[in-house]
Amino acid sequence: MSLTADVNGVRLFYRDNGTGEPLLLLHGFTGSGEDWAHVFSSPPPNRVITPDLRGHGRSTNPSGTFRFADIAQDMFALLDHLGIDRVKAIGMSAGANTLLHMATQRPDRVIAMVHVSGTPRFPDEARAIMRAMTEESRSADDWAAMRQRHLLGDDQTRALWRHAREFADDRRDMNFDEHALRSITARTLIVHGDRDPLYPVELAVELLRAIPKASLWVVPGGGHGPIFGDQAAPFVQTATAFLAS
Repeated sequence: MSLTADVNGVRLFYRDNGTGEPLLLLHGFTGSGEDWAHVFSSPPPNRVITPDLRGHGRSTNPSGTFRFADIAQDMFALLDHLGIDRVKAIGMSAGANTLLHMATQRPDRVIAMVHVSGTPRFPDEARAIMRAMTEESRSADDWAAMRQRHLLGDDQTRALWRHAREFADDRRDMNFDEHALRSITARTLIVHGDRDPLYPVELAVELLRAIPKASLWVVPGGGHGPIFGDQAAPFVQTATAFLAS
């Protein structure tokens, strides 16, 4: 079922399907909630809430800014709208970064999480890639793919690439030290590709050492977001078993 909720000045588009224990799925940057259909061949045995993050897909972003701390507040407001107090979650890349904010802002509300290809901070490798995300560097195929995902017009796509360039200079929004990470009470499975070009696997090890109830799965040969294609089935099996345990 596709719905919208007005939260924090944003009209947030989300899908709410299934029954049982709530599971929140958070997609990556420049993605949308529909991306999860390429991961799960059949729906998880949960009530699955799958939003489009602000400024993505069918969700608006009138503020013109994108901070992961604000996205976390959007998610808490959505959960409040749905009457959900505590949740389990899977987040990939931007979704994983959002989960770090959620789990440190309100540890009591995140029971367990699967953190895929996220980071405590942006390393130099990522900043260089972010600075290169200009409209001039995008191909016709890039534009076509973005138009298929983001349905509010080309200005929406331009804003997303602008936000990516803004991330390159961020030193505050994504800047989790050991003290902050130790406040996380959620059981946490960190999933990271050992060939991630954005976030070196050493950052995943750093998260493992700081988050009290963390486990780490390094995916051999995995790039950024090693949960699609041939890697989807083992990911789903591992993640669902972890969340159910």
